[in-house]
Amino acid sequence: MIRFFLLLLLLSPAMSWAEVGLPAVKVVTNADGSQDYTVSLQILFIMTALTLLPAALMMMTAFTRIIVVLAILRQAIGLQQTPSNQIMIGMALFLTLFIMTPTLDRVNEVALQPYLKEEMTSIQAVEAASVPVRDFMLAQTREDDIALFVKLAGKEGTIQSMETLPFTILMPAFVTSELKTAFQIGFMIFIPFLIVDMVVASVLMAMGMMMLSPIIISLPFKIMLFVMVDGWSMIMGTLAASFGI
Repeated sequence: MIRFFLLLLLLSPAMSWAEVGLPAVKVVTNADGSQDYTVSLQILFIMTALTLLPAALMMMTAFTRIIVVLAILRQAIGLQQTPSNQIMIGMALFLTLFIMTPTLDRVNEVALQPYLKEEMTSIQAVEAASVPVRDFMLAQTREDDIALFVKLAGKEGTIQSMETLPFTILMPAFVTSELKTAFQIGFMIFIPFLIVDMVVASVLMAMGMMMLSPIIISLPFKIMLFVMVDGWSMIMGTLAASFGI
């Protein structure tokens, strides 16, 4: 008898939900012919899209350029684990948020707020949100990289303007341009530290200390040089300025 009451107690929430009849999947056709989806189906789409969030973070924001430059900087100084990966990723994330703030504000203005006020459907909100993101990506993407992926996709004559450029072409072109720019900035950062290594190696060789690793001797000098020129402010400012901020 006790088991029966426990089973009834467990089944009562399911029975109550069944009585309410919550629509799990339902498509509503609007007056203008467009279609909208129920909240439960929208939540399903959102949870599915969250799995693509790391890829979107790298493919559609300033994160790629920032994290590559920081990694090259750490390698140039000669510090293998300092700053740690967690600190570098955190710095890259917050600097990405700073750089992407104008774009995010625009997305909030033209897409999120009208959608929350029920002035547009979810599909319209997604299309409106893609416009500021597209403008940011196009501003940072080289035309040569876009032409390369348009050629690889076999769509040389089908794309009339940049506004009609598919995201499947824009995203790899954007990442390619970001990597190229990041390596250019990293090269400029690497040169001063390379000169310090060469000077220290030459001095040690002149003194006959060929068995002593130049990296061990040059590391304190590179750290001192980086601190004296206020390197972190210069790096952050250069990265932000490279995006036109």
